[in-house]
Amino acid sequence: MPAEDPAMNDASVGGGNAENASTGAAVDEAVRVDLSTSSVLGDQATAGLVSQSLVEAGRLLRRWSRQPEVITSTLIFPILLLLMYDLVLGRSLGAMQETDAIYGFVPMIAVAGAMYGAMGTAMSLYQERQSGLLRRFWVLPIHRAAGLAGRLLAECGRALAATIVVVVVGIALGLRFHEGWPGVIGVLIVPVIVIAGFTPVVVMVGVSSAGDKATELFAIVVLVGMFFNSGFVPVQNYPGWLQPVVRAQPMSCAIEAMRNFTVGGPVLVPFLQTVAWAVGLIAVFGVLAVRGYRRAVQS
Repeated sequence: MPAEDPAMNDASVGGGNAENASTGAAVDEAVRVDLSTSSVLGDQATAGLVSQSLVEAGRLLRRWSRQPEVITSTLIFPILLLLMYDLVLGRSLGAMQETDAIYGFVPMIAVAGAMYGAMGTAMSLYQERQSGLLRRFWVLPIHRAAGLAGRLLAECGRALAATIVVVVVGIALGLRFHEGWPGVIGVLIVPVIVIAGFTPVVVMVGVSSAGDKATELFAIVVLVGMFFNSGFVPVQNYPGWLQPVVRAQPMSCAIEAMRNFTVGGPVLVPFLQTVAWAVGLIAVFGVLAVRGYRRAVQS
């Protein structure tokens, strides 16, 4: 048998190495292109979600501005309630507190009004479900999360507008901010945090098959909560067995944070309690809201 030529073997090995190196470089380049493409697509998806959520929030705010039940529950009801509380009960309830009762009434009406107003939007969501509007949005070429994200933004915007109106009426009735502009900002932010945690509950109720009846039930719960919080009367004026419940319910910590933002006092603990309540509600009801929303748009 003829002897193999070592030069030919070396050339063959060298050619194989060169081919492997070329293949590896091509694979690396393909991976880099794929990663860069994924990054671009991810950025585009994020930008699309943000822009589409803002569009959906704008649509909802414009729709709510033309719905009497939303206007009534968001603006008219809180104003009338604040006037009634201050003019009818302000003097008698103020005698039980160290500060003027208006410093408890304004936070209570702002928080309860934001929550009660959300019941009007829950009924609006139920009507969209019944009319098939949610189903039509689901098949459009938009981000699937834009509907819920836009509704969350719209709810926060509605709560902020309602709080501003309540605070303006409260100032006309004697409310003053002893903590300056930081106190003003704090008072406006707290109801927005509350409604951010309450929105998943609203969505869960609105997209249910019995959304109209469930909305009425939750509205009653909110109204009852207005009489069992630290803004109505001091916690120590409630029966001993009821005081822990009143002190721990989410409206009380939000009211205390807002009160201390106006007259001064410890803000950190009630503010963090409000944030904790909001995060807890989102964690518990967020999944249920997403499942209910998906079931509603696919039914």
